[in-house]
Amino acid sequence: MLEKTYDAASVEPKIAARWEEADAFRAGAGAEAGAESFTIVIPPPNVTGSLHMGHALNNTLQDIMVRFERMRGKDVLWQPGMDHAGIATQMVVERQLMEKQQHRRDMGREKFVEKIWDWKAESGGAIMNQLKRLGASCDWSRERFTMDEGLSKAVVEVFVSLYKQELIYKDKRLVNWDPKLLTAISDLEVEQVETNGNLWHFRYPLADGLTYEHPYRLDDEGNRVIWRPSDGQPDGYETRDYVVVATTRPETMLGDSGVAVHPDDPRYRELIGKNVFLPLVGRRIPIVADEYPDPEAGTGAVKMTPAHDFNDFEVGKRHDLAQINIMATDATITLKGNEAFLEGLEGADAPLARTIAELDGVDRFDARKKIVAMMEEAGLLEKIEPHKHMVPHGDRGGVPIEPFLTDQWYVDAKTLAKPAIASVREGRTKFVPKNWEKTYFEWMENIQPWCVSRQLWWGHQIPAWYGPDGQVFVEKDEETALEAAIQHYISHEGPWKAWVEEKLENFEPGDILTRDEDVLDTWFSSALWPFSTLGWPDKTPELARYYPTSVLVTGFDIIFFWVARMMMMGMHFMEEEPFHTVYVHALVRDKNGAKMSKSKGNVIDPLELIDEYGADALRFTLTIMAAQGRDVKLDPARVAGYRNFGTKLWNATRFAEMNGVKRDESFRPENAKLAINRWILTELTRAANGVTESIETYRFNEAAGTAYRFVWSLFCDWYLELLKPVFAGEDEEAKAEARACAAHVLDETYKLLHPMMPFMTEELWAHTGGEAGRDSVLALTRWPAPDFEDADAAADINWLVDLVSGIRSVRAEMNVPPSATAPLVAVGADEATRARIARHDPAIRRLARVGELGFAGEAPKGSAQIVLGDTTFCLPLGDLIDLSAEAARLEKEIAKTASEMQRLEKKLGNEKFVANAPQEIVAAEREKLTEFADAKGRLEVALARVREAG
Repeated sequence: MLEKTYDAASVEPKIAARWEEADAFRAGAGAEAGAESFTIVIPPPNVTGSLHMGHALNNTLQDIMVRFERMRGKDVLWQPGMDHAGIATQMVVERQLMEKQQHRRDMGREKFVEKIWDWKAESGGAIMNQLKRLGASCDWSRERFTMDEGLSKAVVEVFVSLYKQELIYKDKRLVNWDPKLLTAISDLEVEQVETNGNLWHFRYPLADGLTYEHPYRLDDEGNRVIWRPSDGQPDGYETRDYVVVATTRPETMLGDSGVAVHPDDPRYRELIGKNVFLPLVGRRIPIVADEYPDPEAGTGAVKMTPAHDFNDFEVGKRHDLAQINIMATDATITLKGNEAFLEGLEGADAPLARTIAELDGVDRFDARKKIVAMMEEAGLLEKIEPHKHMVPHGDRGGVPIEPFLTDQWYVDAKTLAKPAIASVREGRTKFVPKNWEKTYFEWMENIQPWCVSRQLWWGHQIPAWYGPDGQVFVEKDEETALEAAIQHYISHEGPWKAWVEEKLENFEPGDILTRDEDVLDTWFSSALWPFSTLGWPDKTPELARYYPTSVLVTGFDIIFFWVARMMMMGMHFMEEEPFHTVYVHALVRDKNGAKMSKSKGNVIDPLELIDEYGADALRFTLTIMAAQGRDVKLDPARVAGYRNFGTKLWNATRFAEMNGVKRDESFRPENAKLAINRWILTELTRAANGVTESIETYRFNEAAGTAYRFVWSLFCDWYLELLKPVFAGEDEEAKAEARACAAHVLDETYKLLHPMMPFMTEELWAHTGGEAGRDSVLALTRWPAPDFEDADAAADINWLVDLVSGIRSVRAEMNVPPSATAPLVAVGADEATRARIARHDPAIRRLARVGELGFAGEAPKGSAQIVLGDTTFCLPLGDLIDLSAEAARLEKEIAKTASEMQRLEKKLGNEKFVANAPQEIVAAEREKLTEFADAKGRLEVALARVREAG
C-alpha cells in the first residue's frame, strides 16, 4: 500500500539514484532508431554560484522540454557545464588569501592560478548538485567547464582565427574601468545606483578677451535665471566673458579638451569656433557645434572630456578633440609626467603648478572637493545644485566605475553581427515572445566594438606575444609565436635583427618574446558554448549530431551579452545558426512584484523552498506562473498550494489502490462501456493534446494549467467521486472496467505531469507497476498520445458536472448550510434533459445535496437560478436559510467592501502616491480594488436573490 503521505525529502534522493542507475539522462537515452535530435545547452552558471530563483525558473523550463522530447523518442542532449567566472572566482580566492595575509602578486601568477584550481576542486561547482536537486535531467557525464582543456583549445582557435582575419585588433578606447579590481568590466557587470549628488556649475573664461550677450529670464521674484530656447522671448541680456558648464564629476575637468553646444542654440551660435581657457590648467580649448548637447538641459553648454565619458568620446572623435586621461588605474589623479595632460602647456603660469602640486596622486573624490574649493576661490564657481542621479558601480567591486581610456583587445562585432542579424530577420532563428526581436535588432544594428581583454589572472590568457619593439605575434602557442617572431626579425634589417641573432646564439630564445598578461572576457568563451561543448574545433560525432542546437532558454538581461554573441560566433565558425528558437523568460519577483535583492531583504531561496515543500512543488509553481512576457510574482504560499496539488494526486492514487485499482495490460479505451469511463478517457485525450501543444509552443503556464484542471477537477474531484457507487456496487464487470480504466488514466497522468513534477510521478509510476513491474523508468517511457474520443459521453457527464458545480456555487454564495438538503426545480426541460436528469438522478441528489427533484413551467418565487443549455434549474431559498439574517449579513459585507473600495479609490486618486510609490505597490493596490469590486458584485447578486425570496 502506498504511504499515507508523500515525503519529498526521502523520495527525491531515491529517485535521483534510480535515474542515475538507469542512465536515463545520457545523450540519446531512450531514443527511437533514426530519431531527430533535440539539443539544449544549459546557460552555464558561474562556478562560484549558488542556485537562485532565476536559475530555478530557467532550468525548470529547460527540463520540461528535455523530458518531454526524450519521452517523445527524440535523440536528446541537454549539455551541462559551468562558467569560470573570471572576476567572481578571482575575488573569492583572493579573499581567502587575504585572511592568511597573502597577496596574489607575492606568489606570482602560476601559483595563484594553481590555488584557484585547488579551490574549484574543493568548493567550486556546488550549483551543479543544486540543479540535480531541482531535478535537472542533463547528461551529467558530459559536464564541461569553460576553462577545461577542450574549451580552452576552442578559445585559442577562435581568437587566433579572428585576429588573422583582422576581426580582432588592439585599440585605445574607453572602457568601464573598476578602480578597485583594476580591470575593465562588461556592461553587464555595471549596476546603476541612485545617488544624492550635486550639479556643479563652473565658469570657463572666454579666450582672447571675447565677450557676448547671454539671454536670461526673470522668475516670479525678479531674479535672473537660466533662459532656454523653449522659454520664448528672453527678459533681457547680460554681457559675459565666460561660458557656464555643469558637471556631476568636477575631477574630470582636468581632462577637458573642448566645450560642445548645439548648432541651433541661439545663446552660443556666435561662440562656435572660438575658445575658452580651462580653469586651474590654462589649456586653450575650442567651442564646437554638435547635435549631442540638449539646449533644454543644464546650461546647454557641455564640457567635453573624451578620455573620461562615453558620450564625450564620440563627440571628441567627430571634432578631433584631444583624449587626455588624468587618472591612474586606481582612480587617483595623475598629472606629473602625464604627457597627454602637459602637452601644449609649456611655460604655463603658477596656477598650473599649484594644481599639479595639490592634486597629483590624490584620490578622485578628494580631488573633487579640492577642485570645487579652488574654483570657488578663483571666483569661477557659479552655483551648486543638489542632484539625484544614477551612478554606475561595479557589481563586484562595489565602487563607482570610471570610463577609462586604455589599450584593450577588441572584436569587430559590427562585421560579425551582419549574418546574425540576417538570421533573425529572415526567420531562421525566432525569439519567443517575438517582441524581443526588436531589442535584439536595436542592439545588433548599433553594436560597438567588443572589448574582450580583462586585467585578471584567472581566465584564458590571450595568445599574443610581444617582441622587444612591441611587435605583436598572435599564434596558438608560444613555440609558433617564437618561430614567427624569429622569421620577422631576421628578415628585417635593423637593430633588433642583431639582438635576436645574439639571443639565439646564446640559447636564450625565451628572452625574445613577452606574453600579454591579460585574459579574455568570460563572455568570449561563453559565446562558443553551443559548439565548443560538442568538441569543436575537432569534427566529433556529437558536433555532427547535435549542432545546431534546438532551443535556447534565457533571461532577457543577457540577450546582448550572450545570445547575440553566440549567434555571431556560431554563424562565423559553423556557418549555421546555433539554435532555431530563443525562448526569453521573464523575471521572478517577490509577491508584490518587486525585484528581489539582498538589500531589500526579499530574496526567496529556492533551496529552502525545496527543503520545505519539495522540488516538484517549486517546479510546478514556477511553471504555472510562467506566462509569456509576464513576470512571475512568487509567494511561498503559492508553492505550499501547489504542494497540495501533488498531495491530491498522491491521495487519488492511494484511494484507487484501496479500491482495487491496478494495471490491466488488456485494457483498451475503445472497449470501455461505462459512460463515466468513456468520459474520462475523452477528457484525457483533450488534456494530453492541450499539454502537448502548449509545451510545443512554449506556453508552459497553459501546459501546467491544463494538467492541473484535468487532475484536480476532472479526475480527482469528479471521476473518482462518480466511481464510488461503482466500487461499492455489485456489478463485477463494471468494477473491473472501472479499475482498469482508472489505472490506465493514472498511468497516462503520471506521464503528462512528469516533465513538470518528475520526482513524485516517477515514484508513483514505480509503485503502481504491479507484480511484473515496469519496463523502464518513467523518464524513458513514451509520451502519451491518446486518440480516444466519445463526444456524446463527454457531453453527458460534463452536463452533470456543470449542473452540480452550479448548484454548489449558489449554495456557497447564499450561505446555505452544507448539511441542508435543497429541492431542485427544472424549468423548460426538454425530453433529452429529462432523460439526463433521470439517468443521473442518484448522482445529482448525492453530490449536490438535492432532495425533491421536480419540473415546472416557470421559476418559483425567490429561487436562485442556474441556466444550463435551454433549461433553468431553480433552487428555492425560503426553506434553506434565515432570509432576514442572511440579508443583514450580506448588507454588512457589502458596506464593508464598499468602504474598502472607497479607501483604495482615494489612495489611487492621489497623484503623489501614484507617482512616488514603488510601481509594484501601486499595481497591487489596483489589483485589490478590482478584487473588491468583483466581490461587491457577487454580494449584491446574492442580496437580490435573498430579497426576492423574502
